[in-house]
Amino acid sequence: MDRQGFLSKEAGSSSKYEEHATYRDPESLEEVPLVPGMSKTENMLRWGFIKKVYGIISAQLVLTAIVAATILAVPPVRGFVTTSLWFQITCAVLPLVGLIPLYIYSRKHPQNLIILALWTASLSVGVGTACTVYKPAVVLEALALTAAIVLGLTAYTFHAASKGYSFQRLGPILFAALTAMVLWSIIQVAFGAYVGGPGETVFALLGAIVFSGYIVFDTENLISRHAFCPPLLTLITLHQDIVNLFLYLLRLLGNNRN
Repeated sequence: MDRQGFLSKEAGSSSKYEEHATYRDPESLEEVPLVPGMSKTENMLRWGFIKKVYGIISAQLVLTAIVAATILAVPPVRGFVTTSLWFQITCAVLPLVGLIPLYIYSRKHPQNLIILALWTASLSVGVGTACTVYKPAVVLEALALTAAIVLGLTAYTFHAASKGYSFQRLGPILFAALTAMVLWSIIQVAFGAYVGGPGETVFALLGAIVFSGYIVFDTENLISRHAFCPPLLTLITLHQDIVNLFLYLLRLLGNNRN
């Protein structure tokens, strides 16, 4: 091989190497369709919507963590929350009532964010109260496990959606399982049919599995199905999925430790 041919071959190899080694700007990743067949314009709009949703959910989870940590770390607050029955009832009813103004002001900014913050804070009191039953080590374990599961399932769902997989068949199954769990909880409260030990472990494990499934189901809806505006339905469902997963993992770990 002559010198000119060798140099041209080397230049070709170098150009191929540079092509494969080219750094992809994070913004260019948005050009990859979230779902096969999605137009470029819709893809860009959907990415913006997803960033907005996850930004607000992150703020919600931070607020939940702050409220729960305050209840756990400040003895006067902890004593008041755990002994005041009326306060507990109010915080249990307030999130249900709060759904009404959330719906009414869903398209009015910043009223919708203020109401969402109050709604999240009222839910966070219940989370903090539940955490007082367990040792701090168990709470931290459940928190770390929840974070790992949520991140893993979210990454998996995005990858699966980009390959054309759908999880919509999970919807009826998850709804049926959740309905059965709610009915069983009502029976426990109404008739005092509390089942501890292995029964509690199985119930907590089932709850963790159901809400793990809901994270996948609702994440796929976020990727391809939910309307861009308003995002409140997506915010509420995903936030509730994560919080309920944490609470069931907390029960599961706490029951095993006890």
